[in-house]
Amino acid sequence: MTPTSDATATDGDRPIRVVVMDGHDLFRSGLVAILNREPDIRVVGHASRAPLGIQLSLELQAQVVLLDMGMADIDGVPATRVILTHAPKTRVIALSATSRQPEVEQEVATAVLAGACGFLLKGTPTGEVVAAIRAAAIGGSWLSPHAAAVVLARLRRELERVVSRAPNDLLSARELEVIKLVACGLDNSQIAAELGISARTAKNHLSNILAKLGVSNRVQAATYAVRHGLDG
Repeated sequence: MTPTSDATATDGDRPIRVVVMDGHDLFRSGLVAILNREPDIRVVGHASRAPLGIQLSLELQAQVVLLDMGMADIDGVPATRVILTHAPKTRVIALSATSRQPEVEQEVATAVLAGACGFLLKGTPTGEVVAAIRAAAIGGSWLSPHAAAVVLARLRRELERVVSRAPNDLLSARELEVIKLVACGLDNSQIAAELGISARTAKNHLSNILAKLGVSNRVQAATYAVRHGLDG
């Protein structure tokens, strides 16, 4: 499809400039019509083919691009990368017709790694699509409930995989000493004094421990230590 005839946002409220890329004409046309009813959103272009969609996104300076991951000519992942390479401030929201969990999990992961800030299934209610666009325009991210559930399930499996591994398989002898003291409630300076090392070294050991365990703070590290009997 060709771009909409008026490619310039109004001077008043400056609505969010959106480009829709989707190979299904009926779905795309319906989505464009729905979005153009919103006073703060303006679809400045839409396309059924990825090359034209990329061109419109760049030439019309789209703020948000709704991009079908299943485009027939170019996969949504490389299309996302091309857009963000040339227009890094543009926000890409991935669209998918996939409903089976393994496929959704893979598509969410690849879309996010490519730089997409959101992921919506095509059955997503209109209000949620509008909310996702508004969130993207101000720098936020948005996952449809099903996609969010898939991501959380994957994170949970990863955490369980790490937690199930024995401490000796993950941590060095010194790091085991540090995490035991963390579990006992000692701060970095106290750990340093206990082990005869500098506070900076103690902090570095803790950072390495967090990275190896895949956790974000010392409380989670302490929880891991208690689970594995390292708090005695």
